Amino acid sequence: MRVSDFDYPLPEELIATHPSQRRDESRLLVLHKKTGRIEHRLFRDITNYLREGDVVVLNNTRVLRARLLGHRQTGGKAELLFLRSLDEGRFLCLIGTRGHAKRGEVFVFGDGALKVRVLQKDEFGQFVADVVEGDVYETMRRFGLVPLPPYITKKRGTKQTTSVDEQRYQTVYAAENGSAAAPTAGLHFTHSLLEEIRKSGVGVVFVTLHIGYATFRPVKCEYPGEHKMHEEVYRVEEDVWRRIVDARRTGGRIFCVGTTTVRTLETVARTGKLAGVTDLFIYPPFEFCITDCFVTNFHLPRSTLLMLVCAFGGREQVLQAYREAVARRYRFYSYG
Repeated sequence: MRVSDFDYPLPEELIATHPSQRRDESRLLVLHKKTGRIEHRLFRDITNYLREGDVVVLNNTRVLRARLLGHRQTGGKAELLFLRSLDEGRFLCLIGTRGHAKRGEVFVFGDGALKVRVLQKDEFGQFVADVVEGDVYETMRRFGLVPLPPYITKKRGTKQTTSVDEQRYQTVYAAENGSAAAPTAGLHFTHSLLEEIRKSGVGVVFVTLHIGYATFRPVKCEYPGEHKMHEEVYRVEEDVWRRIVDARRTGGRIFCVGTTTVRTLETVARTGKLAGVTDLFIYPPFEFCITDCFVTNFHLPRSTLLMLVCAFGGREQVLQAYREAVARRYRFYSYG
């Protein structure tokens, strides 16, 4: 199986650049895995597919204002995307600038509030940097922009974000700071919808996976098996894992909301470790240990995210559902 087997045509006008008016009024395509039957609903209708004893699992990571605009100390525009902290004051980031960022080079962000020095570049194209002056988190708080995906800012024609982005590119249950992108499947839930789900006898629990470069890094090789995922930090509380296992044991189904939730639970099922880092890359064929049902957005062609969806729902069925979504003018990607 080649990476090209996960391609599909998408008219550019179907890429959503702004969120729907209400979170739970996004359109919902339901693919029945066993039969291939497709239904077209609204997201709030998801309650019709849940039953007492099921457990809905969501990723409660909070998106940082991780994009900083600035310049080289020697001049020339630069942009930094904070990914995650390391040890001894170092951190992982992406740096965009004309030409190559050099080892030892200093960049200035946040109107001079933050100066960072490049220490090295890893095999994934990420930079390890440290702080020369200032505080990364304080600078992000004061000057950071919502890290919208490039396909949104490019189509908008501006890198500036709005107060709507501040609110809507964040789940209503976000609690743990640490992500450079949103767990977008969760953007459709409202507090009232979650409460309705709980009242129906369905469990609602949270895990944490901080989204970094691994989730959105492009696949540039010919075969999926040649692609390597970078590590992302995850955590599952012991009582949450026990509740998930007990639900499955007693006939309940596990509804994973988002690819990051799937990767978190499948990592724990395989390693037995409730916290750590994961580089699990899910693509066909893959045997799922814990995921029974799966809620996800429409993903980019050839992406690791689409490969995960195809591993769960079957490549032909999923791509047929995508073709139908295109024909019915669904909104695609993060704000879709």
